[in-house]
Amino acid sequence: MAALAGVSTGTASKALNGRGSLRAETRLRVQQAAEQLGFVANAAARGLQAGRTYTVGMITTDSIGRFSIPLMIGAEDALGAGQVSVLLADARDDPIREQYYLRTLLSRKVDGIIVTGRRTQARLPIAAELPVPVVYAFISSSNPADCSVVPDEADGARRAVRHLLAIGRRRIAHITGPEHHHSARVRAVACAETLAAEGLQPATTLFGEWTEAWGRQATGILLSTGAEVDAVFCGSDQIARGVAEALREAGRAIPGDVALVGFDNWDVMVEACRPQLTSIDMDLEGIGRTAAELLLSAINGDAARGLRAVPCRLVPRASTAV
Repeated sequence: MAALAGVSTGTASKALNGRGSLRAETRLRVQQAAEQLGFVANAAARGLQAGRTYTVGMITTDSIGRFSIPLMIGAEDALGAGQVSVLLADARDDPIREQYYLRTLLSRKVDGIIVTGRRTQARLPIAAELPVPVVYAFISSSNPADCSVVPDEADGARRAVRHLLAIGRRRIAHITGPEHHHSARVRAVACAETLAAEGLQPATTLFGEWTEAWGRQATGILLSTGAEVDAVFCGSDQIARGVAEALREAGRAIPGDVALVGFDNWDVMVEACRPQLTSIDMDLEGIGRTAAELLLSAINGDAARGLRAVPCRLVPRASTAV
C-alpha cells in the first residue's frame, strides 16, 4: 500500500491513524491506496500501539434483558463508530458473580466499563478504585462523584398526567408498583405534584406489584369504591394491560369512559393491549448511547462526574385517543 501511494511505510501508518503532520494530499493519496487494496486496519495492532484493546465491558443485573438489551444497542451505536466491541456479563443480582466478572473484564484489559441493571435506584459503586473509567447507565452510583446516566422518571410521570389533563380528564387515578420501590415512589410523587399544580389531587393512588394481575386486582378495588374516575395513569405497562382487561370486563370503554396511560413503552405490552396503550418511553437506547459517549470521553482523558437525567417522551396510542 505504501508503495502504491508512493510514500514510506511510516508515512502510510501516520496517514491511516491520523497522526503526524502530513500534507492533505499525502493523506488522501494513502487513503485512496488503502481503499483500492481493500486494506482494513488491524485493531489489535492499533491497540498495542495506543495502549488500548478497543473493548468495553458491560456488567448487568438484568437477567431477562428487558433493560440491558436496549441499553447495549444504544451503547454499540455510539461505540461502533470508533470500532469498539462490547463484552456483556450478566451478574444475576449476585455480588460474588459481579466481582468475578469485574476481575475477568479487567484481566482482558478492557478500556472501560458500563454498569447497568433493572432498577434505577442508586447502588454502591462496583469497586472503590479501578484502573479504567466506569459509567453507570439506567442504574446510578451512590457516589455523587461517579458518572451516572438515568431516565428522568419524574419528567415521564409529569408528561403522562399533563397528557391526560390535555384531553380533558380531571379524575385521574394512579396504580403502580411496590411502595418501597424507588421508581414507584418517584412516579407517584410526580403524579400528585402535577395534579396539585392544577388544583387537583389523584382520585386514588394504589401501590402493589409490577404485574398484570395487580392491574386487574387494583381495578377491582378502584371500581368497588364507586370513585368517579375518567383516567388511570399506571406505573408500568404490565399494570396498565391488566387494568385495560379489567375495565373491559366491567363494561368500561377505553378511552371513552376511562383513558389509560402506561410507563416503559414496552412493545410486548403496548401492542398486545386492547386498545393499544399510550405509554412513556424512557429512551433506553439514548441512555446507552449517552453512557457510551461519556465512557469514550473518559477513556480519552476527559472524565465527566455526577448524575445526568435523560428526559422521557410520551408515545400516544388508542388508549387516550380523543
